[in-house]
Amino acid sequence: MSSQPDLAVLEAALGYKFQDREPLSRALTHKSWAYEQNSRERQALHNEQLEFLGDSILGFLVSEGLLRRFPLYSEGRLSKMKAHLVSAGHLHRVAQELNLGAYLRLGRSEEMSGGRHKKALLGDALEAVLAAVYLDGGLERARAFVETRILPLPEDVERLAAIEVLDYKSALKELAQAWRLPPPQYVIVGESGPEHAKIFTVEARVGRDLKSQAEGTSKKAAEQGAARGILEQLQTGEARPVNAPQPEAWARRFQNAAKL
Repeated sequence: MSSQPDLAVLEAALGYKFQDREPLSRALTHKSWAYEQNSRERQALHNEQLEFLGDSILGFLVSEGLLRRFPLYSEGRLSKMKAHLVSAGHLHRVAQELNLGAYLRLGRSEEMSGGRHKKALLGDALEAVLAAVYLDGGLERARAFVETRILPLPEDVERLAAIEVLDYKSALKELAQAWRLPPPQYVIVGESGPEHAKIFTVEARVGRDLKSQAEGTSKKAAEQGAARGILEQLQTGEARPVNAPQPEAWARRFQNAAKL
């Protein structure tokens, strides 16, 4: 886009007016834009560091908010709710409600490939915006943003309380523990593509018998894909660790979760 829309409109949607808009502008800047600039300090121009900070702030504030809203829920139930609220899908929906894509600064290649609508890119930008709110206004302002935009509305509580979120890495770890297998290991075995649009290949291994590789636009996504590959091998019977119990119960759970 030739010009960025008025940030005052975005501030109104966020429910927070910045004292200094520099952190907000950086939060909205993708590395593809920064790498097109004639600057030796590209890292300081884009939002990846803010995304890193925002991810931690989000996890803390969502955990705190859920514990306050559901003080009688078990740790397992709270963990599933948190996994949903910090997932790429939920953050993407929140970013769309804020029309965040319209405010992003993207490089030409990312613009041409539909970057303004990409789930991972918008979720990362939302985390960076949360970090910008925190840096400019402090923890209470960041908490207010999470409370109003990311935590569930009263009418969503029952649906969210019942949700079972499928996290393939967590599921594989749980299965390995149940079967007394070594914990899953994840190794990056390949990288391809330009710096601003890398594709990662990750191999997941559980002991000597189980392994799977997957690609993703982030290390996390590739790890999830590799974990899913092992789970699918176990579900179909393609692979089965020595001395493992019959996996019928696990297969039913995996099939139900995969429908979400």
